[in-house]
Amino acid sequence: MVPLKLPIGIQSFSEIRTGGYAYVDKTPYVASLVQEGKYYFLSRPRRFGKSLFLDTLDCALSGKKDLFKGLFLDSPESSWDFSVTWPVIRISLGQRINTTSDELHEYLTRIISREAERFGCAINPHISPGFQLEDLIRDVNKKTGLQVVLLVDEYDKPILDNISTPSQSAVMRDELKSFYGMIKDIDHLLKFVFLTGVSKFAKTGIFSGLNNLNDITLDSRYSAICGYTHEDLMEVFSDYSKNFLESEIREWYNGYSWTGQQVYNPFDILLLFSKGMYRPYWFETGTPTFLLKLWQEKPRFPAEYDGLVAGEELLGSFDPENIRTETLLFQAGYLTIRSFVSSAEEGTWYTLGFPNREVRESFNRQILTVLQDVQNLVPLPDIRSVLESGNSQDLHGIFHTFLSSIPHDNYRNNLISRFEGYYASVVYAYLASLGYEIIPEDTTNKGRIDLTVKTRSYIWIFEFKVKGIDHSGDKEPLKQIKERGYAEKYAAESRPVIEVGIVFHPGTRNIESWEVGKPDF
Repeated sequence: MVPLKLPIGIQSFSEIRTGGYAYVDKTPYVASLVQEGKYYFLSRPRRFGKSLFLDTLDCALSGKKDLFKGLFLDSPESSWDFSVTWPVIRISLGQRINTTSDELHEYLTRIISREAERFGCAINPHISPGFQLEDLIRDVNKKTGLQVVLLVDEYDKPILDNISTPSQSAVMRDELKSFYGMIKDIDHLLKFVFLTGVSKFAKTGIFSGLNNLNDITLDSRYSAICGYTHEDLMEVFSDYSKNFLESEIREWYNGYSWTGQQVYNPFDILLLFSKGMYRPYWFETGTPTFLLKLWQEKPRFPAEYDGLVAGEELLGSFDPENIRTETLLFQAGYLTIRSFVSSAEEGTWYTLGFPNREVRESFNRQILTVLQDVQNLVPLPDIRSVLESGNSQDLHGIFHTFLSSIPHDNYRNNLISRFEGYYASVVYAYLASLGYEIIPEDTTNKGRIDLTVKTRSYIWIFEFKVKGIDHSGDKEPLKQIKERGYAEKYAAESRPVIEVGIVFHPGTRNIESWEVGKPDF
């Protein structure tokens, strides 16, 4: 039997269902959303299947029953009535970059004109796009006698396209606030409204007046509304997944969560199954230059992101005129929710981290390119070879070369190199770029290991000190490892443990002393 084709880059539900492509059934979410509410907003990173889900909603609400044969929506359990159809207006802002108000107005007018043409309506090009959309909805309602469905894809793209210029980004935000604001006055004409985007601007007023807008971004019931679960890979894509080790697919690509079930990015999975190679497919599609520039202005080392505790003020939304790096990293998909706690006394708090090896490795590698002269970077296979062989002397030389390659400008006007956390973070970024399991501040019953690195052959335990200032460098880091029995945590491991105590010198910004030991057990 010929396996179903991989729907790489296809955002049309109709094409997938009629073209012999594999499809992960998301129609249970369609039934739930339409039957339980009216106004919804969903934020997900790029290339996660938002547009395909929007198209699925369109086909379902338009009554295209034949496309849903064999899916949940066509079963009695769904209680879906395909005999009832609704007029659907689609707005997608993802096709062009707009840098001025005039360009955005022209773009919106063009979109609305095309939608009006489908329904045999006309619009007035001399009024604002918001009024044009309102008039179109009123005309369609009058012509059909039915309430209208409004689906908006990439609602925030004009803002994000200008994010490197905060003042212009704010102008775009205000323009879109006016455009979407018309929805609140025609509630009686609307059957269902669904908006998607990458970022959340709710608190900045872009959806001012839409008090009934249900944000399902962090609703655990909808965590898997976009993306593939592991079960999807094993069942829907069984003809392809059988050629790979489950543990390796999980390590590389699983781990995205929005307080509920974990999912894979579809773009990664489809290209993995197509090309048969483990690569950072999603990450390579474009890490925004602005994000790296923002990180340089407000540096925070990757080790601090892995386990970062955040509240609603960090994850809820961001202001283009006052962007927090952590917020942008979460909404863009570089950080995800590892766990969360919620109580009446303390509210809700989230623990963030890198979702998988692809993102952790690639993001840390990007930071390294910002930090140092990449021409001096030791080839990754050489570093892996050293770590897997347990050659601590060669590892010493690699670390020394790496630290020497960090330009002096990275230390200018700050005392960051005087503190232990700086060196722990730099080493973390360097080793995390290799794809290994890295544990900063590794907790034991006798204290915290500064850094633990697990390779296939060894477990490396690192303790860092800095000479001078806080006198931490007066202590012997290897002696601390021994006295506190840090290695005992890994006594049951089949892999040997290597203990490394390092003292850094803030003057040379490099290694002052390097001691290596082995556990007594």
